[in-house]
Amino acid sequence: MGYNDDRSSISPVEEEGDPEKNISLTNEKISETSYDDDVKYLGQGSSITASATEVDEIKINFVDRWAHKLNAETKGIDLVTDEEKTEFSIWNSASMWLSANLVVATFALGALGITVFKLAFGQVVLIIIFFAALGAFTVAYFSCFGPPLGLRQMILSRFLIGDITVRIFSFINVIACVGWGAVNIMSSAQLLHIVNNGALPPWAGCLILVVCTILITFFGYHVIHLYEKWAWVPNFIIFIIIIVRFAMTHSFHSAGFVGGQTTAGNVLSFGGTIFGFATGWTTYASDFTVYQPRNRSLPKIFFAIFVGLYVPLVSVLILGAACATGIAKKPEWAELYETKSVGGLIYGILVTDSLHGFGQFCCVVLALSTVANNVPNMYSMALSAQTLWTPLSKIPRVAWTILGNCATLAICIPAYYDFASVMDNFMNLVSYYLAIYESLMLSSHLIWHRGDFRAYDYTQYANKQAYPLGLAGTFGFCCGVAGVVIGMNQTWYSGVIARQIGEYGGDIAFELGFAFAFIGFNTTRYFEKKYLR
Repeated sequence: MGYNDDRSSISPVEEEGDPEKNISLTNEKISETSYDDDVKYLGQGSSITASATEVDEIKINFVDRWAHKLNAETKGIDLVTDEEKTEFSIWNSASMWLSANLVVATFALGALGITVFKLAFGQVVLIIIFFAALGAFTVAYFSCFGPPLGLRQMILSRFLIGDITVRIFSFINVIACVGWGAVNIMSSAQLLHIVNNGALPPWAGCLILVVCTILITFFGYHVIHLYEKWAWVPNFIIFIIIIVRFAMTHSFHSAGFVGGQTTAGNVLSFGGTIFGFATGWTTYASDFTVYQPRNRSLPKIFFAIFVGLYVPLVSVLILGAACATGIAKKPEWAELYETKSVGGLIYGILVTDSLHGFGQFCCVVLALSTVANNVPNMYSMALSAQTLWTPLSKIPRVAWTILGNCATLAICIPAYYDFASVMDNFMNLVSYYLAIYESLMLSSHLIWHRGDFRAYDYTQYANKQAYPLGLAGTFGFCCGVAGVVIGMNQTWYSGVIARQIGEYGGDIAFELGFAFAFIGFNTTRYFEKKYLR
């Protein structure tokens, strides 16, 4: 069973070479020589970590030996076998995204609807509800690939959009994961800096958050899920405190709805920002469900993840927007927001004429919530880097995690001083490439594979003959980029169509990128399938 509709078109793999090098995979003998060099197994063990004997036998490098001694996950982009699928909790899948979105970065994004896009609170709420649902859908949907295939998101994407296209998205994904980490850390570093009259410098706050992220991502999948299972609890309590303290100030203010082309442009631009944030997990969705059993109910996985992502996302985004409306009535909040951005706003609500010392404690705990948001980014960044190029796959996941966090630290410190514009621009850029990826993946899965999650021979994930070359996917990607260029509306560039929407333009890049990629891919996939594979 391979990529082609004719499931008998791919012949069995013949064994070659030294039989001792053959690898046992779900009771099938598959020769190493039948695999692309992009993927190498770590051993024959049935656990996430290699046994001491296997570590010696396959002579993995000192980083993995070190990780093995600490009982950390040493598996990278290898196939997760049936014996390794020991994650049976649906709640773990839901809480993964609950904790990752019940964070200060989500609050900061919601505030942008009021402070940057100048929309009425009611408009902001409607935008959040709709665009967050749109973004969360694909995360939940692509998570359903993890249990039946046991493959990481970028690896399984080979079956749908081809080898070349996956390398493109892997490269972009590495950059995006580091960018997500930097944006998230900036909002929390602001909050840490303002506590105790700026005693902690911004660079130190960034360093603390990066070190905490490294400590968790180092240990891999199961420790990440364990952390995310409970990390949401203190954040939830503090957001409840923010709601109570904000309500006691009676500073909520909602302007009336204003129509017109300029408002329409702002609605589209803010909507694109929300979509980019909500759908940002799509390119590594299955990374966090691969250890679920192959017979897991996919509807349960979908709804657990959708609810676990959508509910905290919408709640905290709306809370951020509501608190931002108080700036109009509270001059001291306006000054704090102007100088300290969203960290200043939170500080004003929790500390100034409010909870004082306990409020500062709440600020510190809330700032540390960013770790829950950054952990998935740094974990999947390592897997994307391993997928990108053969030599890079030989560098252990643990090493990539550390390198990615160091790059994040190098970016977030200088970018810290212009947080609002950096966050807005980056979120929009992320939504662009994700829309293209989603268009290509959904087209391939729903049209060319009839929506069957089990239509892919996961045992052939490293056999180039089992999946497309990627010419149609790459052409669709280029078409999507063309749609983005004419529809994007950034401070540094406005597309020919985007600038026609209102006084300040309107961002419709992710919509056009999706549509253009859909047309380009599906018009060329037939010919690629007919003449190539």
